[in-house]
Amino acid sequence: MIGTKARVVTAGEIGARLDRLGSSRTIWLLVALISCGSFFEGYTIFTAAYIAPGIVKAGILTPSTRSFFGTTGYASFVAAMFAGFLVGTSCVSFIADRFGRRSIFTWALLLFSVSSAAMAFQTTANALNFWRFMSGIGVGVEMVTIDAYLSELMPRAARGKAFALNSIMSFVAAPICAALALWLVPSAPYGIQGWRWVVLIGSLGAIVVWPLRFAIPESPRWLAARKRFESADRIVAALEKRVERETGRPLPALGEVESVSVDTVERGRFSEIFSPKYLSRTIMLCIFNVFQSVGLYGFGNWVPTFLVREGINVTTSLGYSFGMALAAPVAPAVALFFADRFERKWQIVVTSLIMAGAGLAFSQVRDPLWLIASGAIVTMCGPVLNYCFHAYQAELYPTRIRARAVGFVYSWSRLSGFFSSFFIGAVLGAYGVVGALGLISGSMVVVALSIGLMGPRTTRRALETLAQ
Repeated sequence: MIGTKARVVTAGEIGARLDRLGSSRTIWLLVALISCGSFFEGYTIFTAAYIAPGIVKAGILTPSTRSFFGTTGYASFVAAMFAGFLVGTSCVSFIADRFGRRSIFTWALLLFSVSSAAMAFQTTANALNFWRFMSGIGVGVEMVTIDAYLSELMPRAARGKAFALNSIMSFVAAPICAALALWLVPSAPYGIQGWRWVVLIGSLGAIVVWPLRFAIPESPRWLAARKRFESADRIVAALEKRVERETGRPLPALGEVESVSVDTVERGRFSEIFSPKYLSRTIMLCIFNVFQSVGLYGFGNWVPTFLVREGINVTTSLGYSFGMALAAPVAPAVALFFADRFERKWQIVVTSLIMAGAGLAFSQVRDPLWLIASGAIVTMCGPVLNYCFHAYQAELYPTRIRARAVGFVYSWSRLSGFFSSFFIGAVLGAYGVVGALGLISGSMVVVALSIGLMGPRTTRRALETLAQ
């Protein structure tokens, strides 16, 4: 109507409207679609441990390295992945803040899928490590983008559950990858070494997920942060209509709308993560990520190698690893029932301490049943810790800098992962499995202390409130 002013939509209102959507089929469908990317991301990560015996058997890599930074040992293969993670999270992830969550989600998936396919055809250690590095870049960007995407789309009362479901999708790749490795690595179907088949299967991610991008909207919070309020309003309005239609009742009235100024929205800068408002969070998350990488990936990537080192043959070690991997998706499935009931920081602390204890137990037992049991406990705790900290660090920064901030603090885990693979390899050679697992367990204790002493509470709090 002529003379009628258009309603002004604010960034705070967009956030408040998303928070009142609650749990509905529409919301969980979006989480499931985004989490399809996490499945192939997880598969790419877990591949390293399960194909290692096959690559070593093929003579491309050796179990240990002759020098600390040797490029022909398994440690260099793990390090190449973490080096790619480091570049992806610290140097490239900011593009998700600039170009949006939806498009970068898709292109990052394409990068690590194509790189994985190329890696499957390599015959030298250097070429293998290069394509593992390229795959790591794509995974690094994908991780940060998914964290930002989920935290911004989900209502505050269900953020924990969303990350738990995402973790299920990521970690269900572990037993699938382990089963494929158990079946394929000891053999050579059609004359092609089995480990190559395992890698190629994982590279199908782009083919599966690429069409799904049409069903996923851009993050309304990101659009609002870019001052594209009409687009944000249109997406949220469509979600509101779908949720009301599914539930058969009108949405509740808006709660408190956090004030977000236009100037603040417009001028998000990387330097903000070092400002007085966010500096303590940044320091805490950097310490946390340095040590969580040693514990979380150290055990998972080295388990088959630990078992072989203890005299267990390749096929049996892969069988044990498969038994442990079966536990990986169980923990986040259980966590769906308590993810948003208990404070996130304390979930991280308790899980880290349990991992430390179970890791030490794994180093002391030799009975197959107890080996699998203690390893399964560590394996189950990994996904819980994973979903908790991915949700946690994404909650601690505002939308305008979320991807670059999460990318920066998360890059410390990638840097740690790069060096820790060589450290674990060196400690394994000097002090055996007990020494290596002692290093891993000690790192988890530091993880618990950093979050327990320095971390703020975030569960069921609005992102806009946490940003203030």
